[in-house]
Amino acid sequence: MIPAFTNHPPSLMAILQLIEPEVKDLGGFVARRSLPYLHRQMVGPFIFFDHVGPSVLPPNKGIDVRPHPHINLATVTYLFDGALMHRDSLGTVQEIQQGAVNWMTAGKGIVHSERSPDSDRQKETTIHGIQTWVALPVEYEEIDPSFTHYPAQTLPTWEENGAIIKLIAGVALGYTSPVKVFSPILYLDVILSANAQFTIPTGYSERAVYSVTEGLSINEQPLEPYRLAIVEPADEIRVSAAAPARCIVIGGEPLGTRYKWWNFVSSRPERIEQAKADWQDCRFANVSEETEFIPLPEVVTEANPF
Repeated sequence: MIPAFTNHPPSLMAILQLIEPEVKDLGGFVARRSLPYLHRQMVGPFIFFDHVGPSVLPPNKGIDVRPHPHINLATVTYLFDGALMHRDSLGTVQEIQQGAVNWMTAGKGIVHSERSPDSDRQKETTIHGIQTWVALPVEYEEIDPSFTHYPAQTLPTWEENGAIIKLIAGVALGYTSPVKVFSPILYLDVILSANAQFTIPTGYSERAVYSVTEGLSINEQPLEPYRLAIVEPADEIRVSAAAPARCIVIGGEPLGTRYKWWNFVSSRPERIEQAKADWQDCRFANVSEETEFIPLPEVVTEANPF
């Protein structure tokens, strides 16, 4: 962990903290987990950040994340490549493909699964994308659960100085994503051509850049691939590319302390204890067409992606 740069040239002062993700083998595919981190629980409302893949799945091999519960948060699935079939306890069945957004608001409680579509299991496929969890403001933590799918073509996309920018969620540079959010948020997918440059939008108290690929620099400081760089909130932050590259930008306003245990997030530790008991005693709703589920762990070592 690099808490801050001091006594360095101004270009280095842009980065407050640099996070090297924990790499997890999740049975056929790899996830790099940047948040939560020992010394950085959240960036704005983002409390969980996984970079999944890129992983090649051979024929007859797919992703199978069995039904599991969430409370008091929203999960956001965004794919660069591949597809996943989402099912939840609201009765939703929705396939997500690259460039689209699945936003699931858990609220007072929801159960869901994510699996490779049957059509993909007969051939070699690639899975690659970003899974995030967004904490909800206290007044929205116990709202009714909901799910919304946003096709790729509904998300604002524009070009700037050799960069193609997609606004996944929030407001930036005069654009507004259709994704319904509950607090100020910034979530961008940025694809840069060689020698392209992009200035991160200001107006958010916390911002970070995740390097999906190599070839990126922040204010002329090279950024290794698979790093989450927490940047100065008020400075002009320029992301540039020496070669074709890609990054994710996240940010927003802090929501205060959140407690996390397994797949549960809440502002109240007693609420997490209640959710644990509810899952243990089968008081969550079921996911139709599913007969499996992930049991409550005795010791939490990781949360489930997707």
